Amino acid sequence: MRKCSTPRLLAILTAAILGLGSAVTCAATAQAAPRLPTNPIGTPTYTVNVNKPGGPPGYIFYTTGWAAAVPLPVVPRGLGNTDQSAVIVDKSGRVVWRYTVAQGGSISNFRTQTYQGRKVLTWWEGSGQGGHGAGVDVIADTRGHIIKRITPAGLGSDVHEFRLTPDGRALITSYHQVSADLTSVGGPKRGTLLDCVASIVDVASGRTLTEWSALQHIPLTASAARYTGLGGAATFDPFHMNSIVLDPVGNLLISFRNLNAAYNIDARTGQILWSVGGKHSSLRMGPGTDFFGQHDVEYADPHTIRLFDNNINVATQLGDSSIKWIRLDPTRRTATLVRRQAHPAGLATAATGNAQAVADGYTFGSWGTAPHISEFSPSGEMTYDATLPVGTYRAYLDTWP
Repeated sequence: MRKCSTPRLLAILTAAILGLGSAVTCAATAQAAPRLPTNPIGTPTYTVNVNKPGGPPGYIFYTTGWAAAVPLPVVPRGLGNTDQSAVIVDKSGRVVWRYTVAQGGSISNFRTQTYQGRKVLTWWEGSGQGGHGAGVDVIADTRGHIIKRITPAGLGSDVHEFRLTPDGRALITSYHQVSADLTSVGGPKRGTLLDCVASIVDVASGRTLTEWSALQHIPLTASAARYTGLGGAATFDPFHMNSIVLDPVGNLLISFRNLNAAYNIDARTGQILWSVGGKHSSLRMGPGTDFFGQHDVEYADPHTIRLFDNNINVATQLGDSSIKWIRLDPTRRTATLVRRQAHPAGLATAATGNAQAVADGYTFGSWGTAPHISEFSPSGEMTYDATLPVGTYRAYLDTWP
């Protein structure tokens, strides 16, 4: 685990790429900006299919235009999405807030979080690059005034994760291209791949506290992906880090789509403590616990993880997707299925998706590229469902403002 006592100089990302104009700043010197222009007129298509009474109240937070962000083992450059907006709707589908990025930019991972004891809006904004991205993470107050723009020192913020912790830190994913020997996965000795870095950043100062590199800790042979030789038109993506959370004792739980696994990392030393899923799981996987191409691995309780199982092995869809709850016992080295929640329509989601615990034991989330947003009761009844024209990375339910 690399400790960053002094931030490296962050190369300023160009305004043309990010669509952020002169507001782009270094992480360590992030400044407040004027309130964002919003445009609730021009409502995106949002079709409510099911809205049963009795479910948790709140508003839905999601982004439009993320259907093309389908990560493959070799990632073509350029996303080419249109209508990139962060949107808040009520459960009837009425838009109450919308922010659209400049043409050519991308936006994703829009949600509410808590910073310095108050509710805030957060999202990622930048340049989509075919299953990942380079940009900045944004914190705004509930009226849309920018509080912070953050990125790890020396690295751009990737689209997948920007998670605030109660003590004022941020967990951030970054992707960067590096040279590597790819012979173990069928590639050249002098090849290129995407390394994935998990960073912990102090939000107030912008200082990067810790960096953890997948390439430095995980062998390429653990990947389900194989090098396919597209050369200069693409970059091999053996890991595909897509979520980071703190475990109950403050270590990191990191999800890797192309490993079909999640790894528990000592936040102090960087040592891998255990892994669940994939080729080399530390835990014995019980019936129904295997997952493939998963997203949004989180703790449902101190002993149980909840994840969105896309059920796709790199680029091969294995069946319908689902939300899974898996009980972990690292001491006994076991993983046991607690619950599986599929969509009644048997949706198969090639990429993206999430699952959020909401009030009264309900579960809410996005089916990614499918593209549905749904809610389920503790008994498994679907109490809310809506469809979008294209997929969305994640969707959240929360009160507003």
